[in-house]
Amino acid sequence: MGLKWIHESPPYWDADKARIVGGAGAGIFEPSLTNRELDTMLPNDWWRAEEDGKTVGYGWMDTTWGDAEILLAVDPDARRHGIGTFILERLEAEARERGLNYIYNLVRETHPLHTEVTTWLEARRFTASEDGKLLRAVVGGS
Repeated sequence: MGLKWIHESPPYWDADKARIVGGAGAGIFEPSLTNRELDTMLPNDWWRAEEDGKTVGYGWMDTTWGDAEILLAVDPDARRHGIGTFILERLEAEARERGLNYIYNLVRETHPLHTEVTTWLEARRFTASEDGKLLRAVVGGS
């Protein structure tokens, strides 16, 4: 698998984000994130995962007080091929480079695959916090 990790600077809402993030389905992401006009500049940091020149997923990071909220989205046609894990590993590496303590994700109660996504994150060292977030300590590099 020849995946590429590309930081978008500055990030814009484009057709691929509309297809992958916007097309993820109701209840998965905040509506304010997915109800965008094309070519609208986006806040925070965005990266795209490409395979053979095709965008197959996205990672997003919002840094606050030494921690980072993250999200990831994978093209439905590319799921179950390790792309989500690739994105997650890259997001942790980005957090490590910034000296952050934790990455976290909040799986919305309205997510149609809430249990499956939570289990997937827990299998990747995320643990639940009191406020419903799933946290993972950023492991220091060698």
